[in-house]
Amino acid sequence: MLSWHLRLFAAVAILLGYGAAGLRAQGNYEVQVYASELTPKGVFMVELHSNITAQGTKGVIDGVLPTHHAVHETLEVTHGWNEWFETGYYLFSSVQPDGSWKFVGTHIRPRISIPSRYKLPVGLSLSTESGYQRPNFSQDTWTWEIRPIIDKQLGKFYLCFNPTFDKSFHGPSKNSGYEFAPNVKFAYDISKKLAMGLEYYGVYGPFRHWSPLREQEQAFLPAIDVDFGKNWEFNLGVGIGVTAATDHLLVKMIVGYRFNNKNK
Repeated sequence: MLSWHLRLFAAVAILLGYGAAGLRAQGNYEVQVYASELTPKGVFMVELHSNITAQGTKGVIDGVLPTHHAVHETLEVTHGWNEWFETGYYLFSSVQPDGSWKFVGTHIRPRISIPSRYKLPVGLSLSTESGYQRPNFSQDTWTWEIRPIIDKQLGKFYLCFNPTFDKSFHGPSKNSGYEFAPNVKFAYDISKKLAMGLEYYGVYGPFRHWSPLREQEQAFLPAIDVDFGKNWEFNLGVGIGVTAATDHLLVKMIVGYRFNNKNK
């Protein structure tokens, strides 16, 4: 099944990639709007995040490698400790246009959530993520992310909001404070197995002094979620940039599987 998913991703990338301008993808190693639900206790969730830039930078800029036709592969492993807490670990890599595979960095992501048994009107959780990326992939090498998560299922409709804040501890953005980067997702259940929706990703600049619109990054991703079973996760989307600072096209796919899930 996994090989079929990878062939599907490659086919979409080829069809959409050539002749289109590219999304700024150097930081796009995990393009995902987080839901509030945690990985269950004792379960390991393994996910592969695959993203491709259709067209991007073609030369080294300030020491950062070009993104043109680069593929980003992220391995994410998450363990649920109890109904309140999980920990995720990321291994970032990049496949360059010449076919070489390069190590990019690692992040760790502890996350807490209020269990559903408390019957709150919305789902609530809080994720923090910190780690390192090599300077030839990101000028800001050490960073920290704070991501509140609010979501709600309304019949066949699903709504989710991640008002994210990013902080650099080493690099040119070190003194810029916290950067506001909101993510939003709307989805509708077409059937029990298929949901279609729209994801939004923005980077507005420092929280108290947003950058001018032309310098902000904003992208919309029509996406689908397919239910292959309780242990599987599958998401496929195409990102369209709508500001001058945003690359214009990104294709992303997420394939995940839950191990040791007693609720099969």
